[in-house]
Amino acid sequence: MDRAALDVALALKIPCGGWCPNGRLAEDGPLDPKYPLKETPDSTYSQRTEWNVRDSDGTLILYRNDLSGGTSLTVELAAQYRKPHLILDLSQHPLPTTFLKWSQKKQIKILNVAGPRESGALNIHNQASIFLRTAFSLI
Repeated sequence: MDRAALDVALALKIPCGGWCPNGRLAEDGPLDPKYPLKETPDSTYSQRTEWNVRDSDGTLILYRNDLSGGTSLTVELAAQYRKPHLILDLSQHPLPTTFLKWSQKKQIKILNVAGPRESGALNIHNQASIFLRTAFSLI
């Protein structure tokens, strides 16, 4: 999911960044250097998740049907850090304006985008990309 946000940001020339696990680990191999991410000291995904929540003004969580794994951890960390977060179930076809209104109300300047991995939610990358492209085209 975070990769969908990075892909959209890069395509639209929106400044982006954040954290990735030490070694630029991803489930499909090392992350491409085109993604401007800093490595955490640890190689765990949980540290990456925590630092991205911590260092953002708010988190958009895009998922389908149920929250689990790292996506659930993101929700817990956002609450722990008292960071604004918006949880949208893409299976319910949320309106991109819902996200835009929330981000304006909460004055989000640095956005963290989170959600499940493609391996656990087939086609989530494409679905999230379409949602994000639509939302950012409305700004």
